[in-house]
This record gives sequence, C-alpha cells and structure tokens, in this order.
Amino acid sequence: MSGKPDFMKLALEAAWQFQGLTYPNPAVGCAVVKEGALIALGAHEKAGEPHAEVIALKKAYFNLTQDKKINSLFTSSDIHNYLTQHHNNIFNECELYVTLEPCNHVGKTPACSSLVSVVKPKKVYISCLDPNVEASGGVSRLEEVGIEVEHGLCEDEGKALLEPFTQWQKKNFVTFKWAQRLDGTIDGGIVSDATSRTKVHAIRDVCDLLVIGGNTVREDRPTLDARLVEGKAPDVLIYSRAKDFDKEIALFKIEGRKVFIEDNFDKISKYKNILIEGGPAMFEATKEITDRYLCFLAPTTGGDIKFSQGKQEFKILNQQKLDNDLMIWMQGKK
Repeated sequence: MSGKPDFMKLALEAAWQFQGLTYPNPAVGCAVVKEGALIALGAHEKAGEPHAEVIALKKAYFNLTQDKKINSLFTSSDIHNYLTQHHNNIFNECELYVTLEPCNHVGKTPACSSLVSVVKPKKVYISCLDPNVEASGGVSRLEEVGIEVEHGLCEDEGKALLEPFTQWQKKNFVTFKWAQRLDGTIDGGIVSDATSRTKVHAIRDVCDLLVIGGNTVREDRPTLDARLVEGKAPDVLIYSRAKDFDKEIALFKIEGRKVFIEDNFDKISKYKNILIEGGPAMFEATKEITDRYLCFLAPTTGGDIKFSQGKQEFKILNQQKLDNDLMIWMQGKK
C-alpha cells in the first residue's frame, strides 16, 4: 500500500470515539490529507446525522477557505449541497482516508460517494469495503470519475471496528459492559465518573435490549434508562430464576418498555443490538453469547467485591481516556 497507515489510524481512532453510538449504522472515520499534512478528521456520530466523509470534508473546506458559512450548516443534505456548489476544486490535491467504503446509497442522508465524486480528491484510501450490499458500490462510482482508489489499508483494524455492523447484517451483536476500580472492585457505591455514566446512557439509547441480573435489580432498584442523554429506555431482560420482583422498582414503571423475567437468554434472539450490564456472575453466565466487552476503569480503589471469577484473557481493541476513567473495548480470547 502506498498510503500512509498513520492517517488511516487517525481515521480509525476518530471512529472508535463513537463506537456503540451509531446503531444501526457503522462507526466510521475519515481523514483529509493535503501534501502529507492532516487537514481535517471526521467521524459519523449518530444514525441520521452526517457521515464521516461529510464531516471531514466540511472541516477541511473551512480550514482551507476560512468560509464561515459552512459552519452554520449541520444537516447532511445542506453540507452536500454547499460543498457541491462551492468546492472550487480545492480538494483536487487532497487524499481521503476512510475506514469504510463511501456509501453509494440514498437513505436518511445523501450518498457519500456522490459528494466525493463531485469534489474529486486525487485519491481515496479505504480500510474495508462495505458488507451491506444495498450501500456498496462506492468504489466503482469514484473510479468512474477518475478518482484513484485503494482499499485494504489497515484492513484488520478496520474489520475490528466494523464487526458490530457486519454482524448486524446476519444476526444480533451482544456487548457486555461493566465498571470497576483499579483494584478490580465493583461495589461500594458509584464506580465510574459522570462522563462515563453519560456515555453508557448514550449506548443504552441505541440498544434494543438491556440485560441485567435479578440480584442487581433487587439490590440497586435501577431505572436503566438513558435520561442523561434524554434518550429512550430500552426493553429489559432480567435474568433470574425467581420471578418475584417489587414492581415499584423504577425500571418497571417506564411507559412503552417491555420487561421480561427469564431464567435463560432465548429472548436475545428477538433483538439486534444488545447490551448486558453486570458483575462476575453475569459475566460467567453470558460468555457464550457475548461478542464484545466494554470496561470503564476508574482510577480509584475501594469496595470488597472484585470483578473476577476464574481466568479470562482479553484482546484490547481500543482504549480512550474520558474525563477520569479509561473506556476499554475488548474481545475475549477463546
């Protein structure tokens, strides 16, 4: 590959900032480079909002022209239209590094391949081709207008980022989340900071089903909603052999929510994007159905119960410093 992996890695890192938040869309990042220098970075932040290429090109346009009008545009269509009319060929000497093939599909937003083909960067580097047949074909569209395209740059890293979306095309995807302190403890009050808790609520807002243990429900009496981001409350599966719960517990009192109490995980098959929240017992019970692990690590100590029950090795896929905590995406090693 003649492209520089460092620029693709910047695009990948930008995308990871929004992993878990873009369902049913993939997390995607884009870097705009000119004469070997990074001009702008963008990422897709939420379904229905501008895609990574649009955000990156918007930022790059302003950085190259200082035209403040672009900063007042926020919808994908408005940004597309403005760049189409005002690009003045300023991107012709630029390169784009995109973690996923530019979409060739008009849905809630215009096709990114359409915009890129108009502004005509000299080359586009792609990590992964789009596994969604409906949105694929971006490479061909770019090549038809004379844009040079290479794909496969940092492909393994791109596939790791894309895996939830790839799996959603065929079946569900299950993420197990927990919070712990440096000494491994998970009890004794609130563990993670406000920024981490807000991030969890944003993830809940886009998940279909939240799975929780019965003992946690009885002891913590949680709401399990997404109020910190003014989001929706997902359906809840309480994993418990005993069916007796105080229905005054907050999670039972949310209008429109379905709450299931089951001694198995069969209900998960009816949902696409599943979040499990729990401790060591739930971790052990869900090993066979979990695809990804998400840990919020707080730089504190205290508590008595540790998140450990047997040996487990993980592969770290990405880690981000939030406010005080570390947010770590992992895959379990078989």
